[in-house]
Formats: sequence, C-alpha cells, structure tokens
Amino acid sequence: MKTPFLLLIAAVLWCAPAFADDFPYGQFKVEEMQMKAYDKDKTAHAIVLNEYGKTWISSQDGLPLIHEYHVKIKIFDSKAFDKGDVEILLRKNDNNSFEKIRDIEAITFYTNAQGGIQRSELDPKKIITEKKSQYRDAVKFAMPNVTDGCVIEYKYTIESPYTLSFRDWIFQSDIPKIYSEYEARIPAYFDFKASLRGFYKLTKHEGTIDQNCFEVRGNRCDCSKMVYGMADLPAFKEEEYMTAAKNFVSAINYELNQYVDPYDGTKHVKTQTWDDVDRTLKQHEDFGSQLRKTGLFKEQVKTVTAGLTDDLSKAKAIYAYIKKTLKQNNYIGIFAENGLRKTLDTHTGNVADINMCLIVALNAAGINTDAVLLSTREHGLINMLYPVVGDFNYIIAKANIGNKSYLLDATDPILPFGMLPVDCINGKGRVMVADWNKPSYWMDMEASHRRTLTNMMDLTLQPNGKLTGTIRNYLYGYEALDKRRAIKKFNTIDEYVENLDEKLAKLKIKKFEITNVDSLDLPISETFEVEMDLYKDMSNNRLAFNPYLLNRITTNPFKLEERVYPVDMGTASEKKIILTIHLPEGYSIETPPKNTGLVLPNNGGSFKTVYEANENGAYTFSHIIQMNRPVYSSEEYPYLKEFYNKIIQAEQADIIFKKN
Repeated sequence: MKTPFLLLIAAVLWCAPAFADDFPYGQFKVEEMQMKAYDKDKTAHAIVLNEYGKTWISSQDGLPLIHEYHVKIKIFDSKAFDKGDVEILLRKNDNNSFEKIRDIEAITFYTNAQGGIQRSELDPKKIITEKKSQYRDAVKFAMPNVTDGCVIEYKYTIESPYTLSFRDWIFQSDIPKIYSEYEARIPAYFDFKASLRGFYKLTKHEGTIDQNCFEVRGNRCDCSKMVYGMADLPAFKEEEYMTAAKNFVSAINYELNQYVDPYDGTKHVKTQTWDDVDRTLKQHEDFGSQLRKTGLFKEQVKTVTAGLTDDLSKAKAIYAYIKKTLKQNNYIGIFAENGLRKTLDTHTGNVADINMCLIVALNAAGINTDAVLLSTREHGLINMLYPVVGDFNYIIAKANIGNKSYLLDATDPILPFGMLPVDCINGKGRVMVADWNKPSYWMDMEASHRRTLTNMMDLTLQPNGKLTGTIRNYLYGYEALDKRRAIKKFNTIDEYVENLDEKLAKLKIKKFEITNVDSLDLPISETFEVEMDLYKDMSNNRLAFNPYLLNRITTNPFKLEERVYPVDMGTASEKKIILTIHLPEGYSIETPPKNTGLVLPNNGGSFKTVYEANENGAYTFSHIIQMNRPVYSSEEYPYLKEFYNKIIQAEQADIIFKKN
C-alpha cells in the first residue's frame, strides 16, 4: 500500500475557484434511466452516479459536528437490490452522549409497465431504529419500489456531539462510482491532520479560506474549506486472505492534532507522540489503574500454583485457571468494562477485563508480564504516523519467562498456551511494559504456530468394487484449533462424526477414534475406518480414480485480474496427503499421477506430487502444499494465482487402473 500523504489543513491555503455544491435532489436524467450497464465495468450490478458529503463544526451550544450525506445510485439488476436496504450507524456512549439523525429523504425513480418513468418517495413511518450494541444504534429503511433499472436517491444529516472526531470519507465501495466528493469546513480553533489512503489519486483537491465563518460568544475565526473529489472509481473487490478493507480502500482520514477551546481559550494537545498515549493509558482508571491491582490475586495464585516450581508451569496453570473461571461477554476493547474485582466476583467481563486479570495474576505470581495493545484484522491496521488510542481495540498478555516470551489470550477456552486467535495476527502491537518507568515499544504480531494437516490413507480396492481402509488425519497448530472449534459446535464427538458422515457423500465411516480434543497442547488425531462403493461394474478394462477424497481444492481463491492489496493468510501452512492403495489381483496402474514440482518466487512456497510403486504391489502417492510465509505482496499475486491454478489442475487428474 502506498504511504499516505498529508493534506495539510493550515491557516494559509491556496485560493481556488468556486466550489461545486451538492447536486440537486429529486431529479432524474433520461440517460440515467436508460443506462443498461457501466461501460468501464460490465460486471457491475449497480453504480454510484453521484455522491456528496459535507462536514463542519457548528457554533451552536456544544459545538456539534454536522455531517450531510447525499447519494444517487443506478441499480441494473436484482443482484444489487440490497443497495436499497439502507443502514446508517450512529455512535453513542451513554444516554447523554449520542448522535442524532434528521432530514432523511429518499426517492426511487423506476420505469412502469407502459415505459413511463415514475417516482416513489419513502414513507417516514417506515424508518426504524435498532440497537446494534451498547455503542451503536442503526437507523434503517428500505427504498420503495426497487426494480431492475431503477435509480435510488437518498440524503440525511447527522448531528454528533463528538466534535473532536472529525468524520472520515470513504471514496471507494463495493460498486463503482462515477463521482464522489467530500467537503470539510474546519474552524481555525481546531488543528486536524488529513491523510489520503488507498491506491487512487484525487481528481479534485481545492482549498480556500472562509472568513469569519465561525463565532462563539462574540469571538470569530476563519475556517479552512477543503474539497476532495475522485472520478471513475472502480469497485473495491474483496477476496480471500485479506485484512480489513478499510486498510486499502481510497479514503480521507482525519486525526486531531490539537485544538483551542473556543469558550475559554485553553489549548489542548490531543496526542503528539506515542509516549503521550502511553502516559494517558498508564494513568487511565480502566487501564493502568486496573493493571496495578496485583493484590487481588495473591491468594488465588498461591492455590493455583501450589506444588509448582518453575515459572512456565506456573504460567500455564494460571492461564488455565483464568480461562476456566472467567467468561467473555462478547465485547472487545482495551479498557476494562467491569473492573477486575467485579469480573472476579461475577466471573464475566469483556476482553480487557479477562486479559487484564491474566496479566495481573501472572505478575502477582512473580512472572514478568506486559500488556500488549493491538488492532484486530477486522478493525484495521494501526496508523503509525498519528498516535491515536482508538486505533487499538484488543489487549493480550506477554509473559516473559527465561529468554522466551509467550503471547496469551485467555478469552477463548480452547486456545492453547502461547497461541493467539488469527484475528490478532495483524501488523504491530504496542507493548506496555509492566515496569511503568520503562518506555513502551512496538512488536510484530506474528503467528507462533503454523497451520498443518497430514492426511494419510491406506485403502484397498476390493474385487466387488468397494474401496475400504483407514484414513488418519493429524492436525497441528491453527488447523487443530479450527478442528476443535468444529467439534465443540456439537454436544458430543459422536454427533460431530455423524454430521461428517452425512457430508462425505459416498464415503461411509464404519468406525472412528478422535483423540486429544481437550489436550490443547497436543495435535488432534482422527482415525476413520471407511468404506465406499467406488465401482458398480468391475468388468471394465480401465477404471478411473481420483485420489483426492478429502480436502480437494476445486476453486481458486484468487480470481481478480489485479490485486492492489497484499495476500495475508495469517499463518504459514502445510498440507500433506499420503495415499497408499492396494489393487485386487490382476490389476495395475496404467496412468499414474505425474510427478510435479512447483516453487513460488522468493522462497514463498512449493507444491509437489510424488508417485512410486512398492515391492508388495501397492502404490504410494504423495501430495504436499507448503506456504512458507503468511503474507505475500501484490506483486506476487500473479504467481500465487497461477500456483493455485496448477494445484487445481493437478488435483483434477485421475489415476487409471488397468485390468491385466
């Protein structure tokens, strides 16, 4: 991704010609109604014809942040009817601090059976508000009469009490845009930094000064007025193995640098350095104050670690105790919601409550443990240029034992010691050192385990056409974690196997054994005795057999012509299939699999198949896919795409049995 460049909002800006205002509401053009497809993207099911946003700080009491939004969308067919289901998220902190929406207008232009163009306006009574979480409400409405070829248009205004969180603007979305424009007006009291993210350049960038535009208690100041525009934006197409889309879509983002209180003239510096962020967090009642409460765990630690002599054993015991005792309430964040004492009493809390309990308990046991703040994959990457506490949304523990560190998350009962959820493997984390007198620092959030699967099959083709034998799967690291999650969805292992048996089509499970499901530090082992009606008629001289009975790759996860963002798999991986097949007397292999070897550039990975005949008349076939790195650059994308094409091609090839 390109390095964001600064769009400075300074006291002195260049003069520019007149700004383009919002486009007219409630008007249609015949050419828009007659449009059948978008010339620059024939695959698009809808397109934004025009989009306009405007944000400014009002001089009303409380200095609310006002945001206007207006969009006009052409819908080509039913696959884009969801664009007519509008959801607007509103932030809230408590009953006295929340965003309000007003002036909602919406209209649909559509063609009737006689070929005439009609308009249908939204009934205000059909606008509803839903609670999404304790921090979000959603205002929803459905555009009326959404049909093939219609044009929908809606606008609204949001009034926000969060003046210091100037609204960002996202240019790109999942459908193309002919034009998108954003206007920002900021009084000189406020110093925001704006940065352009993404891979596309502005087609419009204008700035000027509005004199005496802002007045509070008789004090006036000028405002910087900026307009940003982008034309002919392609759709942002999400694909597998990517982090949050907001890391890569073209957007204008704002960060507050400093401001002067218009009421009393007091200057406030929001954040200047990461040291300022560290200092704020260490003094925060729901962060630093909680992490100093080691006395809460003195007695529990003595009981949990009784009889243990080394720090690693003690750490594992405390980790298991916290996982077993405390349950997550499904809220994430870096600040304690209940506080450690209440969390211990109620046995529940958010991510911060639970992992702070883990950090404090480990330190109470004399195990040097730091807090690590990070941003999950869905939340986005941390902006290293601008120190902002809100960039973090997750906290974990870093236990330093001997010359090794272990990253721990106690919110998931099936996470092994030293393994993090894949969602936490994202960019860098900020280590808040347990000794408050020492500075914090950055660390790379990298997976400590690989994703490894070994599939061993020993199968015999019977004279009656049945295929019988044993399948053994060995799952390590993140592959084992995913398997445990799949098994835990069922009440018993028997129910899991029954469900698996139903999914395997012709392959029937006769007996099974699954071990180490609850032994989190060990690999999972699955053994299945199977039977399959492979051939109804064995009289044919030639029989085709595809050896990829399980885990066959049929679809290439990489479909784009060009991918401008990296491929991030989270972890390195290895998949190994070893098949030994025994044929009935009088049969041999006429067309074996081809021995294949492929290598990705820069030691990125490899794929190989090896076939050999054994002395006892059996045949062994090996198939190995190794991905040596979790992240691949956009420049490596064409190689990855072709790599998977070759794998799919190889896995389509049949072995031909010949009757001698």
